[in-house]
Amino acid sequence: VVLETDGKLMSGRDVAIAAMLGAEEFGFATAPLVTMGCVMMRVCNLDTCPVGVATQNPALRSRFLGKPEYIMNFMNYIAQELREIMAKLGIRTVNELIGRSDLLYVREKTGSKAASVQLSCLLSQEPGGEAVHFNPANVYNFHLENTVDESVLLKKFAGSLKTGKPQTVTIPVSSTNRTLGTILGSEITRRFGQSLPDDTFTVVCRGGGGQSFGSFLPKGLTMRLEGDSNDHFGKGLSGGRLIVYPPKNSAFHAEENIIIGNVALYGATAGEAYINGIAGERFCVRNSGAYAVAEGCGDHGCEYMTGGRVVILGPTGKNFAAGMSGGIAYVLDPKHELYLHLNKKMVSVTEVSEPHDITELKEMISRHRKETGSALAGRILENFDRYLPYFKKVIPSDYSRMLMLIGQFEEKGLTREQAEIEAFYAMQKG
Repeated sequence: VVLETDGKLMSGRDVAIAAMLGAEEFGFATAPLVTMGCVMMRVCNLDTCPVGVATQNPALRSRFLGKPEYIMNFMNYIAQELREIMAKLGIRTVNELIGRSDLLYVREKTGSKAASVQLSCLLSQEPGGEAVHFNPANVYNFHLENTVDESVLLKKFAGSLKTGKPQTVTIPVSSTNRTLGTILGSEITRRFGQSLPDDTFTVVCRGGGGQSFGSFLPKGLTMRLEGDSNDHFGKGLSGGRLIVYPPKNSAFHAEENIIIGNVALYGATAGEAYINGIAGERFCVRNSGAYAVAEGCGDHGCEYMTGGRVVILGPTGKNFAAGMSGGIAYVLDPKHELYLHLNKKMVSVTEVSEPHDITELKEMISRHRKETGSALAGRILENFDRYLPYFKKVIPSDYSRMLMLIGQFEEKGLTREQAEIEAFYAMQKG
């Protein structure tokens, strides 16, 4: 990969130090903004920028006096200072400067806080004392042969990948195993498409799942994780199944602890996920078709969701259902606090009273209990009639109206497909 540094690069000296520490690209933001006239009022989100930089107000925009030439002039000064520093060091090109941490020294520290900073590892060279230089030939060498998918899973599933015969493999995992299952999933898709039954290929993992665990899994591939997982769990789930639960001997209550990180099931299109614990922030963002159960979630849950079903058996963070235009979320709300966390601009909240909604909710909780052994799901199912009044159905207003119109056209004898088309045109006409 190409390493880019960014943030408060204000001078040629800043660029030189960043390059010596290994940066190959340099991002500028604040300084060029100031050259264009920004006075750092920090009201960018209020549409009141007094110098017309960050505003859509015509009166304020007329005050903007910036010109491209101002940034060009500033960057010329940056380049000139960098050139002077390189000349003093005897360095001819920026490429030669990259990774030359041997040219840096630690300033004599004053004060207890500065004295506590240890920079030896940051400034050390590779074994042999050679500097690290950028090699364009290696930019796209990701060493995929070293991933768990290629070094373990593809080999263990080699026979089943030829025949489609069901097989289960158990492996240990750690947080350094990123996008685990994605390469295996791509191979399954290449060979079988979406034709396999659920659980044809099953990977049982024990440990801590890394970033993007189970991303883009296709139908036929199931990944079970006994442990916890990092951010982007199930990103782009495409028909596969994901199950995560704490170790069997854990003493804590699963429903009170976070088990997966932020942005889980981002952009999922199909499949199922059962999470025996709390999910982080932005759970199911842009979900368009997956069915998921979690026992709580952080801020911005179901943000921009366009389809699928989500069951939350616990508390939600703020801004729940912001921009949600499709799908349905069922939320257990025993303390009647959901309305405080809900973004009400596009959704409505009702009790779960329709027979098909009750059946769907109960079936999803039952599958959650079966797959994860959730104690919370068990308690709810054993006392379902008592818990049911505490569930809220969150549904986008336009989506609810669309479903109502489809039902009306189906009652007139139209097929489901015809009813959907008629409902669409009816919605367009208002």
